[in-house]
Amino acid sequence: MNKERNFKRVDYEVQMEQRIRLGDFVPENHLVRFILRMISQLDLSGFYGQYSPSGGVAYAPEVLLGLLLYSYATGVFSSRKIEKATYESLPHYYIAGGMHPDHDTLNQFRQNFLNELKEVFVQVLLEAHELGHFKLGAISLDGSKIQADASKHSAVSYGRLKELEGQFRQEIEELLTLANQTEGSQWPDDFSPAAEIALRQSRLAKLSEAKTVIEQRAEEHYQAEVATYATKVAERADYEQRTGKKPKGRPPVAPTAGAQDKEQYNFTDPQSRIMKQGNHDGFEQAYNAQAAVSERSLLIVANTLSNHPTDHHEAIPTIQAIPASLGKPTTAALDAGYFKVETIELLTQMGIDPYIAT
Repeated sequence: MNKERNFKRVDYEVQMEQRIRLGDFVPENHLVRFILRMISQLDLSGFYGQYSPSGGVAYAPEVLLGLLLYSYATGVFSSRKIEKATYESLPHYYIAGGMHPDHDTLNQFRQNFLNELKEVFVQVLLEAHELGHFKLGAISLDGSKIQADASKHSAVSYGRLKELEGQFRQEIEELLTLANQTEGSQWPDDFSPAAEIALRQSRLAKLSEAKTVIEQRAEEHYQAEVATYATKVAERADYEQRTGKKPKGRPPVAPTAGAQDKEQYNFTDPQSRIMKQGNHDGFEQAYNAQAAVSERSLLIVANTLSNHPTDHHEAIPTIQAIPASLGKPTTAALDAGYFKVETIELLTQMGIDPYIAT
């Protein structure tokens, strides 16, 4: 005879009346407890000093700071999602003490105290180090392209700049000739050669500025490449003198001076560059953000921002940005985008074992 299977069921009406203890869901070793302990050790005078003595009752900086730090650490960055989490997430509910700061309050706090928040992240690392929660050993590096506040359609290449410069100069010559050869009464009411010439001269000035910036960047890059080239040539010569053998591999190629036609300038955000986005999403005007993370604690120990389209030159500056008070990493794991003989050699010289995908 078949016996009917038993199932574990839930009485949701009873569950709605059940009382819960937050301590059971936020144990002592929970990340939120660590973050709140860190905040209690921080110097928040820079936050409190900016509040006016008058006005309504404000949320304490500890509460808003705790919500932001815990949310960022768990991958929640939207102010609206953080506000929603104070209703639906027990750790967020615990940080806010049952209160629910709205997204405008959270966003305004983030904007008003951006500089102070940067300092807080450093303080958190140092406090974690002092309390024994953090020991710098193995680190991982990775980068991400952050879209600039500018359109790639506002960018122009050096080659195109030269073409436009020639075009505008020709148009100015033609307008000057037109103004000298014709009477003003023959021109349309909405046409003024002087205004057209002034417009093109203004554009020429902007093009000239852009060209100068690109040429300065190219010269800086050239000088750096010359130094690298000279070092490689000297190393090969030294090897040949010591061993009597020719060095393996192709000899280094001397760098070429001058700006290349493909180098570009963005009129809205001159410091940004056109970069390839991940997952074959095309090209955008962007910056290259880097982060070094402790593999043991998953805390970010350094970050840098550059306008280099690739990660080839980003490893060393990012590792050098790690505060000396945190110590020096012993190993570094990086993906294939960082693979470069020079990077491997420099990391080894720094006493860091590099693990880089080829």
